[in-house]
Amino acid sequence: MTTLRLIPTDDLVVFPGMDVTLPVSVGSESRVLLVPREDGRFASVGVVAEVGQALRLPGGVRAVTLKGLHRAVAGSAHPDQEGNLRVEVDERPDENPPRSQTIELEKEYRAVVAEILDLRGDDGRIASFVRAIEEVGTLADTCGYSPDLTFAQKVEILETFDVKERLRRALDLQRERLTELQLRKRIREDVDAGSQKQQKEYVLRRQMDAIRKELGDDDDAVVDEYRSKIAEAGMPDAIREQAERELGRLERMGDSSPESQQIRTYLDWLVSLPWSKRSDENLDPLNARSVLDADHAGLDDVKQRITDYLAVRKLREERGIEPDRKSGVILTLVGPPGTGKTSIGESVARATGREFVRIALGGVRDEAEIRGHRRTYIGAMPGRLVRALRDAGTMNPVILLDEVDKLGNDWRGDPSAALLEVLDPAQNHTFRDHYLDVELDLSEVLFIATANVVDSIPAPLLDRMEIIRFDGYTLDEKTAIARDYLWPRQLKRNALRPGEVEISAPLLRLIIDEYTREAGVRQLERELGKLLRKMATRVAIQPDAAIEIDEATIRDALGRQKHYTEVASRVAVPGVATGLAVTGAGGDVLFVEVATMPGKGGLVLTGQLGEVMKESAQIALSYVRSHAAPLGIDKNLLKEREFHIHVPAGAIPKDGPSAGITIATALVSLLTGRAVRNHVGMTGEVTLQGRVLPIGGLKQKVLAAHAAGLTDVVLPERNAPDLDDVPAEVRNVMHFHPVGTIDQVLRVALGSDRAAIAA
Repeated sequence: MTTLRLIPTDDLVVFPGMDVTLPVSVGSESRVLLVPREDGRFASVGVVAEVGQALRLPGGVRAVTLKGLHRAVAGSAHPDQEGNLRVEVDERPDENPPRSQTIELEKEYRAVVAEILDLRGDDGRIASFVRAIEEVGTLADTCGYSPDLTFAQKVEILETFDVKERLRRALDLQRERLTELQLRKRIREDVDAGSQKQQKEYVLRRQMDAIRKELGDDDDAVVDEYRSKIAEAGMPDAIREQAERELGRLERMGDSSPESQQIRTYLDWLVSLPWSKRSDENLDPLNARSVLDADHAGLDDVKQRITDYLAVRKLREERGIEPDRKSGVILTLVGPPGTGKTSIGESVARATGREFVRIALGGVRDEAEIRGHRRTYIGAMPGRLVRALRDAGTMNPVILLDEVDKLGNDWRGDPSAALLEVLDPAQNHTFRDHYLDVELDLSEVLFIATANVVDSIPAPLLDRMEIIRFDGYTLDEKTAIARDYLWPRQLKRNALRPGEVEISAPLLRLIIDEYTREAGVRQLERELGKLLRKMATRVAIQPDAAIEIDEATIRDALGRQKHYTEVASRVAVPGVATGLAVTGAGGDVLFVEVATMPGKGGLVLTGQLGEVMKESAQIALSYVRSHAAPLGIDKNLLKEREFHIHVPAGAIPKDGPSAGITIATALVSLLTGRAVRNHVGMTGEVTLQGRVLPIGGLKQKVLAAHAAGLTDVVLPERNAPDLDDVPAEVRNVMHFHPVGTIDQVLRVALGSDRAAIAA
């Protein structure tokens, strides 16, 4: 153990190999211990330094040169006779590991240091010094020369005895320095580039101004052009004043200002709107009805509502009554896909002589899509309503808001909330777009919205709508649509001439029954198109050959039958009942299957059922258990038995309060051994007391039952008035059984009740 004089180095960290000059007197000492000190606290490791030449600094101060040798740990200390502090020193020269363990770190360290020196503008001397170092520990200690490292970071390097770990830590610190220097360089270059760009743009603008003056196309000409456009636009007074204020700002700042382009874009939008233009309306109700009948088969409710609207408008105009801005109409067409909701908008526009614009709202999540962006945002533009008015060229078009039930919302806002003002007749005469920031009168616009379901439309928005339901088409209506609309359209699309290929009504019914199962006619049109493409191929190959479409031709073109009437086979055994449901694609027939096995009395539900249907199943089972005796069920069949209720087509989610009586009937059928009549379908919810509650969507369910070949429908007695909505051709061939209790349901379903109510 060596005893050396301790010399503290305040705010200075000396590393082995480093030469320093300190204003101290060391007498006859040949070696000393230099220990870093900051705020009165000593580091745990110091450097043994060799004493060199004594010097006299300016001002007469004595100093000495010192050269760091190696690291050392200070032990116990005591003062000597001169009052200097001496300490016991545990010297720790570097123990260099095998070169193979550090060679990769050395290469990377040298490369990083070289990049730092290049960024700092080294003249090559420091880089040569670093390249000349061979010892790993000495190479790592060069990190201590960096002026960018803090005192604590240098002490950390000094206190690291393991050479490999020291080099790794030094490399991390140098990487941080390199990243910081690169960032500074990039910022400096960006600032310089921005300054140069601004200077270049300034020169180019001055040159452009000079060229425009030479050509006579100066700022005054641009301002005069906008002034004439504003005068010709026929704007309301308040909007014209706003446009003139913006034009005045443009005139004062000149075209060379960066903001001038924003003002010009804003003025372009203002003058592009048809402020004073309106279509001449045809308010003849008879003409409108004839146009609607020519374009669409069925849809009497929609056609009648449009006719009523035009009749009221006509009376107001003839009797000199001012239009009531708060009496606007927002028709919302709700129904399955393919029933003609979107195309009815074009027919309404044609019937009334208005322009037609469609706004697709499916998937819109940004409120700015409706109201527009504030002008302060980069790339700001008006909302879709303003763009629709511009495209229409009039202030009274028919605007179709398509798929309003598929609006979304996220952090960018709620578009459905923005539509509240648009669709509220009491507010939309003062609609304010965020971009234009002026009031727009939308009260003359005829809005028509479409949706598949109303469940996903927010209640405040739904409150402003008048719902007209598209419940799907009957077989006769589909046949008429296919014959009068779809078949001629597909002939034209497939380059076939009228009369070149013909099809009979029975064959159309065959395609509808066996190749489509939908409320609308979209899939039907696809199948007809597929059939006619096959016929077009025959015509192209043999132009003079006679083409006759028969059942074999249809099978060959469309393939095997896709849909089957399977009610009779599905309910042939006890424990299966036929229910009726409504989905986003229209009415549908579903089968409820029940099985029982020994168990602990539990209930298993499968078929991807929603919470409402799960509750219906629990209620139905509880009712059957509690009324076993009146239902003629052996109580032993209910003891320690587990029931499994399954609704097939498990990939399709199912929910809704209308399956209660179907589940209860299937349970009673299983437990009594009596099969449900195969031509009976049912819909209704059941209570624990056995009451049958009303449901919705009766028309769609009845149409689905008719399409599936059912002849009897069990429905809640409170839904009996809804049968008036069912087409007469369907009511005439079906029997309906309004019921109030589950006992009445069972009498019809299990074959003991023959008293049907014919509609």
